[in-house]
Amino acid sequence: MSRGFSRVVLVGNLGRDPEMRYSQNGTPITNFTIAVNRRRRGTDGNFVDETDWYRISLFRRDAETAAEYLKKGSKVLVEGQLQIRNYTGQDGIERTTVEVNADNFVMLSPRDEAGGGGGGGYQQQSGGGRQSGGYDDQPGSGGQAPPANRQQPSRDADDFDDLDDVPF
Repeated sequence: MSRGFSRVVLVGNLGRDPEMRYSQNGTPITNFTIAVNRRRRGTDGNFVDETDWYRISLFRRDAETAAEYLKKGSKVLVEGQLQIRNYTGQDGIERTTVEVNADNFVMLSPRDEAGGGGGGGYQQQSGGGRQSGGYDDQPGSGGQAPPANRQQPSRDADDFDDLDDVPF
């Protein structure tokens, strides 16, 4: 029997500043919420805006980077595994929460927008390194210069062998 696959990609705005804490073994963990907006046509023919909220958890170096650069209102792309949990609130009512254990995120807001959040186009990779997103990486442009030890991803023919396992 094959394993299941749970993957989600969300683009939204932070609803509050990130909160960083440390696990018992010292691993940094950052939590924040993002609002994902969508527009649909209602039964009366008018457009209706809807917002879904997701709780995001980042770990290790990603957690430290998010806590340093993201602010309330920052636009961010998050990739990770979707997790749905049920719990009983303080008022005794059973509730459901949708969480994402993120393993990759991209800061989409320029530094001067959304309370200074965003990383000037730098993409945080799950390995802890940064890769330039294409803007703000020129010295003298007012942005931060790209790290000197930046590595470009390499692709071999073997990288595409696992595409036969995709269920669609």
